[in-house]
Amino acid sequence: MRAAATPPWADVRDPAGAGRVADRHRASLDGDTTADVVVVGAGATGLWTAYYLLEADPAIDVLVVDASTVGEGASSRTTGWCAARFPVATETLASRYGAAAARELRAALRDTVVEVGGVTAAEEIACDFAYGGHLVLARTPAQSARLAEAVASARRWDDEVEPLDADEAGTHLRAAGTRTAAWTPDSARVQPRALATGLARVVEQRGVRVAERTRVLRVSPRAVVTDQGTVRCRHVVHATGATPPGVPGTGRAGAATDAVAIATEPLPAPAWHELGLAHGTTFSVASRRAVHGHRSADDRLVLTARAGAPAPSGAHARLRAALVDLFPSLATRAVTHAWRWPLDVARDGYASVGVDPAAGLAWTHGHAEDGTALANLAGRTLADLLTGTSSALTRLPWVGHRSPAWPPGPAATAMLTAAAWRAAWSDRTEQPASRPRTSRG
Repeated sequence: MRAAATPPWADVRDPAGAGRVADRHRASLDGDTTADVVVVGAGATGLWTAYYLLEADPAIDVLVVDASTVGEGASSRTTGWCAARFPVATETLASRYGAAAARELRAALRDTVVEVGGVTAAEEIACDFAYGGHLVLARTPAQSARLAEAVASARRWDDEVEPLDADEAGTHLRAAGTRTAAWTPDSARVQPRALATGLARVVEQRGVRVAERTRVLRVSPRAVVTDQGTVRCRHVVHATGATPPGVPGTGRAGAATDAVAIATEPLPAPAWHELGLAHGTTFSVASRRAVHGHRSADDRLVLTARAGAPAPSGAHARLRAALVDLFPSLATRAVTHAWRWPLDVARDGYASVGVDPAAGLAWTHGHAEDGTALANLAGRTLADLLTGTSSALTRLPWVGHRSPAWPPGPAATAMLTAAAWRAAWSDRTEQPASRPRTSRG
């Protein structure tokens, strides 16, 4: 199994897999300059923010800076789904912000999946966006119980979700050991790197400047100091997620835990006929440390999972074991790519977005595995906040939420690692006696 920082197939531009995204190199910042808004981070969140700022006011001067290149961070390596998901339960949101606010956020998340699909089509961004819904599999009695509770909860908040028995689940995906399942239409598959490079092309055509290989050293009120010069501005948007873990002047609301992924060789049509997974459909297992999967545009099966901080040795091998456990017929199929990326996780689990008018600093944190859709929602929300537009988006309950700061250095890593071990232990204890337990991890 060959390790790769970014899988080559993630750059596939067309559904047939014949072409590759050939994104041009961009210059670094060339000395001191000015802008209305400086966006730190050229991933999905930063680029969506630039896009919607120009939608709101085409005259806004926006500069995007990145220490690496467009989409080279977590945005290009993520789960490959665009789903109406939020990192904390809706009941948790309701207990803090009220039922009406929680219901509004659920509706906004459902609308976001449609928004991403609409913009990628309108702007001709070739990122393999395909609606197909999301299937959650339960393979143990404990998972079935949790899934039944999740279905009941989703319906209370007006989400469309359909409970399925094992036979009904098999019409979407035939995975070994499936007891029950649930299906929702509010999800799509997307090639995240192609989405980022496509968004960069669109915003540059509208006048946004994108400076690559420009490392931010410090964020101050109305200024961004980089290794290539200082930018004076009215607003700064901190949109780096977990890459890097923090920039001086932006706080420590998020910390990084690793996710890992593997991809098989392209599977032939008979193999997909046996599995039953349609293009666009994503899936996950209702375990404590959930495994997510989808079928790529070039017919690979991709699995991802949260692994720990940092990912322990053998994490990819354990994901390979999970692949064979779910789909025994793939035991002889090659896994050709393996990679990892950092997830931006808030200490209290919340994703958040906001702006500090006094400091001119806007931010968003804590997207975790749900970043593809939340990046778009954050971009739209930040555009409204920065242009002074009062909208339904600026009143959503994640706006202005302040997560407690993580402790510095090793303490945060230890907390995240302990959480990963607790989830892994729960999964092992929930396995029925008839199923062999997998190795620790």
